[in-house]
Amino acid sequence: MIQFHRRTIAAMALAAASLTSGLAQAADYPDRPIELIVPFQPGGGTDAVARAFGVAAQKYFPKGVVVVNKSGASGSIGWTYMMNAKPDGYTLGIVTVEMVILPHLNLFNRTYADVTPIAQLNADPASIIVRADSPYKSIDDFIAAARKEPGKMAMGTSGNGSIYDIAAAAFEEKTQLQFNRIPYQGAAPSILSLLSNQVDAVSASPGEVAVHVAAGKLRILAVMADKRLAEFKDVPTMKEKNVDLSIGTWRGIMGPKGLPPEVVKMLRSSVAEIAKEPELQNTLKKLNLGYVYADDEGFKAVMARDNKVFKEMIPRLKIVTN
Repeated sequence: MIQFHRRTIAAMALAAASLTSGLAQAADYPDRPIELIVPFQPGGGTDAVARAFGVAAQKYFPKGVVVVNKSGASGSIGWTYMMNAKPDGYTLGIVTVEMVILPHLNLFNRTYADVTPIAQLNADPASIIVRADSPYKSIDDFIAAARKEPGKMAMGTSGNGSIYDIAAAAFEEKTQLQFNRIPYQGAAPSILSLLSNQVDAVSASPGEVAVHVAAGKLRILAVMADKRLAEFKDVPTMKEKNVDLSIGTWRGIMGPKGLPPEVVKMLRSSVAEIAKEPELQNTLKKLNLGYVYADDEGFKAVMARDNKVFKEMIPRLKIVTN
């Protein structure tokens, strides 16, 4: 006859009770608001994607999705907060391409392997933008002016090591130009700086400046994409101007590592349905933000692909990390 020690029996009972409790909690999930961490300031494209998602998610998460901005260090501050949160599904985050850039610059000691991908929702190319009253009417004008005075032209970016900083540096490499790259705490403040005549140009996505372009305040000179954007069909690609450069961001939903399997399953199925919502897709279209959906495995593949791309690219670029 097998005999069990009292402590062994008590431990087994406690483990069974914990498992039952965990399953019950997962079955009730979510029974309170979900916090969605945005690692950049309000007003930029990442914030816009998060808020559009939060509104569309109301049907699936009746308790609501609360968007919380925790900006700084090109996204790593907000991501660190999310990664260190209790893995119960109540703290999620918006992940952007910087997740596979910053580790190669030694600006973040975590990687995309340390999170739970849920789904990709967006992708946008980088672009070069100037004020509408700028003397640079085309990307050719801009390049010619920058070539005359290396290092003088001020180029605003969304932060050291951010995708738009990388895009500006890659533009320098491809054209053999040199800019005075000025980092901000996200795309939104860099665009405000351009509007207030503090910089000559910014590197950002077209969607993030669309309202200012429509108002006649800013001009997009070129997009770093393989083909022209339907929303900006008069704006040439860099490749049309013999600059072989296609680079941009992507955004999606992630959670911390160690989420309960039942919570992960629920999140992935719910986010897949939210992504189909006309309200979300129409909002992104209205904001000129590209709608691109990929499930967790597809999104993980995108991260792995771009991790390899930036691992090879970054050592060639002049990136300031302090």
